[in-house]
Amino acid sequence: MSRLEIKAPNRARIVMEGLYKDLERRIESSPPGLCPVDMSRAFLELCHAQTCGKCVPCRIGLGQLNHFIKDVLDGKATMKTLDYMEETALSIMESADCAIGYEAARMVYKGLVGYRDDYIEHIKNGRCTCSYNQPVPCVALCPAHVDVPGYIALVGEGRYADAVRLIRKDNPFPTTCGFICEHPCEARCRRNMVDDSINIRGLKRMAADYAGEVDPPACAPSTGKRIAVLGGGPGGLSAAYYLQLMGHQAVVYEMLPKLGGMLRYGIPNYRLPKERLEDDINCILKTGVQVKYGMKIGQDITIQQLRKEYDAVLITIGASTDKKLGLEGEDADGVLSAVQFLRNVGKNIIMDLTGKEVAVVGGGNVSMDAVRTAKRLGAKKVSIVYRRRRADMTALPQEIEGAIAEGVELQTLKAPAAIDVDEAGQVKGLYVTPQMVSAIKDGRASIRPTGEEDLYIPCDVLIVAIGQNIETRHFEEAGIPVERGKIRTKSTGTFENMPGVFAGGDCASGPASVITAIAAGKVVAANIDEYLGYHHEISCDVEIPEPNLSDRSPCGRVNLTEREACLRVKDFEGVENCMTENEAKQEAGRCLRCDHFGYGIFKGGRESIW
Repeated sequence: MSRLEIKAPNRARIVMEGLYKDLERRIESSPPGLCPVDMSRAFLELCHAQTCGKCVPCRIGLGQLNHFIKDVLDGKATMKTLDYMEETALSIMESADCAIGYEAARMVYKGLVGYRDDYIEHIKNGRCTCSYNQPVPCVALCPAHVDVPGYIALVGEGRYADAVRLIRKDNPFPTTCGFICEHPCEARCRRNMVDDSINIRGLKRMAADYAGEVDPPACAPSTGKRIAVLGGGPGGLSAAYYLQLMGHQAVVYEMLPKLGGMLRYGIPNYRLPKERLEDDINCILKTGVQVKYGMKIGQDITIQQLRKEYDAVLITIGASTDKKLGLEGEDADGVLSAVQFLRNVGKNIIMDLTGKEVAVVGGGNVSMDAVRTAKRLGAKKVSIVYRRRRADMTALPQEIEGAIAEGVELQTLKAPAAIDVDEAGQVKGLYVTPQMVSAIKDGRASIRPTGEEDLYIPCDVLIVAIGQNIETRHFEEAGIPVERGKIRTKSTGTFENMPGVFAGGDCASGPASVITAIAAGKVVAANIDEYLGYHHEISCDVEIPEPNLSDRSPCGRVNLTEREACLRVKDFEGVENCMTENEAKQEAGRCLRCDHFGYGIFKGGRESIW
């Protein structure tokens, strides 16, 4: 008789592991707007099913919490019930033996604190406070609320120009976003429940590449109103585009020689070819937008002058200055800000880095742009110095992977401590303090020194990419509220006691994504129109194809391919390759058309006018 035996997983276990994966995908695909109380009940029941039954707090306590939540949903609870729930949850958190119990109770407790109003609304009025006003996940998560299922369906039909027209209803930068959008729309794509999210950005790129030149729609009759737009970045140009379509004359004040802001002077050509950026800008200018170049607000013209000259003023100056490390020697030769470094490259002021060692401090997308640009300028060695872990980097995963593929060295858990400068005032290297992961705070692992001696990273050039600041001095002097380095507005982009002045984009929100700035431009354009006494509507008369029912079979996602790293690192040509027409048709065919089925049709389908 053998003492032991090798046990293979039985059928039930294999099936359960598959179901866990299915559940994981379903949770990832949960759309915004669901009832948080009902979701708490569902999660708690799952947690309760995982208990071993050994300890009373977990076995009995979680069941009791579940009964309390059901009473809330069934209209049987009172305000006292919430007190009982809180006491029970705290008791389980303190006395349960293992994480299955105390973390489940912590989840309920966090909900009681975080969305207590929802519990109260259920108890007092028998309803939920959540509003499911945009039931299509990809549209809801797009800051600009672009009709994603609509243009995907059009791409699937080969109607690329119509797809571009539909995108422009909400976003005048279809080509640009096809290259560089951070695609938050893909995060909760319901296709995740079947296999993987739709490559939405890739299909947008496909539409822009194959559509050719698509003229903007006709503008409404002139209203005679003039609006000054301060800043020619994505937010300012988006607002100018929609204001022009509404019949108002938009005049853009831009301090640099060309339009585009950080799109032109911050994002390298290999990510966003500038001739493709011009496609979007030229379309915007075709609407009649006027531009005054070389005009810096507070220097060449004041906001007070603009308020007298124009019917409304929109501040969209972006976040164009850099943050400092705060270390001695930061003004040495060879120490640059990433913003200035990339801006110079955008202006074709090329820095020869041949044979030099370059260190870039920071872990965001700007840092990735800087290191990959430095590599293309001939640097012998390029290092990213980041004080946290790779998992904590805010850069897009594909950008990090692209940098590593191109030979960039990643030095994580190293905090800058001192800059080494020679007698001639030239940077020689960077001292860094080794860090270790510590307690989690606000959902993110904190760091602390390991206690080891500082390390030395030699470098001929040190580029700082730890964030961007906003030039607010002139506006603050003009009485515009500024808080923590940002222009403080209402959610509508307006100010108290300052009629006719609006603000939006990075200068109001802090540095964010391109699509967020575009969305802000759309919002303030609508509110400026309202302020001027009008109610113009932006629409698109493109007919959306009917959905089909052949989209439910699991099918792999089509990802964009890239040029070989050994070739692309030698130039600034585009890195990504576009889909083929066959790939695009297949990828578009995977869309489940949430605009037509389920909540999408039940709650009114698409928003065709705004």
